[in-house]
Amino acid sequence: MQSVYLAIDLGASSGRVMAGLFDGQRIELREMNRFQTNGVAVAGSSFWDVLEMFAHVVEGLSRAQELYSERIAGIGVDTWGVDYALLDKAGNLLGNPFQYRDSRTEGVEQKIHEIVSRETIYGETGIQFLRFNTINQLFAEKESGSGTLEMASDLVFFPDLFNYWLCGEKIQERTMASTSQLLNPQTGAWSEVLIDALGFPKHLFGEITEPGTKIGTLLPKVQAQTGLGPVPVFAVAGHDTGSAVAGSPLRDDAPVFLSSGTWSLMGIESHHPLIKPETLKASYSNEAGVEGTTRFLKNICGMWLIEQCKDEWFQEGHEYTYDNLVDFAMEAEPFRSIIDPDNDLFVRPGSMSGRIQDFCREHNQPVPLNQAQILRTVFDSLACKYRIVLEQLASFTSKPLNELRVVGGGSKNHFLNQCTANALNCQVNAGPVEATSIGNLLMQMRGSGQIDSLASGRELINNSFPTTSFQPEDSAAWERPVEFLKVIILKN
Repeated sequence: MQSVYLAIDLGASSGRVMAGLFDGQRIELREMNRFQTNGVAVAGSSFWDVLEMFAHVVEGLSRAQELYSERIAGIGVDTWGVDYALLDKAGNLLGNPFQYRDSRTEGVEQKIHEIVSRETIYGETGIQFLRFNTINQLFAEKESGSGTLEMASDLVFFPDLFNYWLCGEKIQERTMASTSQLLNPQTGAWSEVLIDALGFPKHLFGEITEPGTKIGTLLPKVQAQTGLGPVPVFAVAGHDTGSAVAGSPLRDDAPVFLSSGTWSLMGIESHHPLIKPETLKASYSNEAGVEGTTRFLKNICGMWLIEQCKDEWFQEGHEYTYDNLVDFAMEAEPFRSIIDPDNDLFVRPGSMSGRIQDFCREHNQPVPLNQAQILRTVFDSLACKYRIVLEQLASFTSKPLNELRVVGGGSKNHFLNQCTANALNCQVNAGPVEATSIGNLLMQMRGSGQIDSLASGRELINNSFPTTSFQPEDSAAWERPVEFLKVIILKN
């Protein structure tokens, strides 16, 4: 009889509850529900509506109970990184959790660096400097004078919050904690140097829980809501990129991954962190993976630009599908304009097409005049940025980097995948699309003893899900736009 594991996979734009049916040889995925992960703007601040998200999660679990009942063997939660909630002594939320794009972290990095240097922070954590990292959010919370940080009994990252609501156990899972820029990847413990220097309450930083750990069973109230029994709840790779990489069929001779969604996260799976002045200068992160691995990677603004343009045009009365947008881009002239997708101009939500035009105007390029040209500019620029990052990765490792594994929603975008193969001049292997949910399921199966290692789990992935491969075409045409983007990056 098939065992069924439920992956709660929450992204920064949408969430899903996925059922993984395991018959001993293959995994089959079935979607229980899919929903928007909404934010709410109040008095100039941006918050997550975590209560609505949890209601959708309960709905998905209830649907799974109707279909699979006694066969459900586990539940696991993964979410996007860095965001957290503060709980009081009774376990209640101390206010609504902020969205990582909230403006409260503007200028915070500079204040922190007056207290502790960039070199010290990177040496302690190996994490890329990003405005919305947890370290900056916590400092902004402390400086706000609200007192919530001092009143808090517990700090839980987002997957830990949902785990707590499901089973009543408060944990801090390793892969998620590593995105905070407060965890030391060499000692495996919280950085006392940074916590002391920045005056964060020490009691908020507890023992680290490893992916694959059974942390409890569904609370009686959740059982009553969903109709489920005392199903085990497992800590998985709580950071969705950690789950996505765990769910990627990587090999030692092909370790490069690109988790492609709202964010593009490109890197290699390593057996040790790479922390040195060169990786600091190039802004690379050393995030914790499963089974003691390190995800050495760089955050790149991914489909965020496309998503924001799509929303903008919807507000103007144009309801396009992603396939429509790809078709538009394919019709436009290539390399007409190139932008840096990671420029600060594109961080904020809102009208994006005008900002793309402004960037091109500022850098003395042809201004994209219509939707097709704007979209082509984004796709060309993303592929060029991937090439630059791959070249940087090659300078930090002796591993062969002649293949790229693309997973996540972006792996369905055949046009972008082909552009990427062309720009990188290497084979691109796309899939599985739902790598994050699959990695979540694998860690549950690891915790329950149904698989004995990550390696055997990846063999299972190869047996269960197809791969589409893209070979490079006319790579020489990409040399000039790649070099142009390098010049833009240096100027900024």
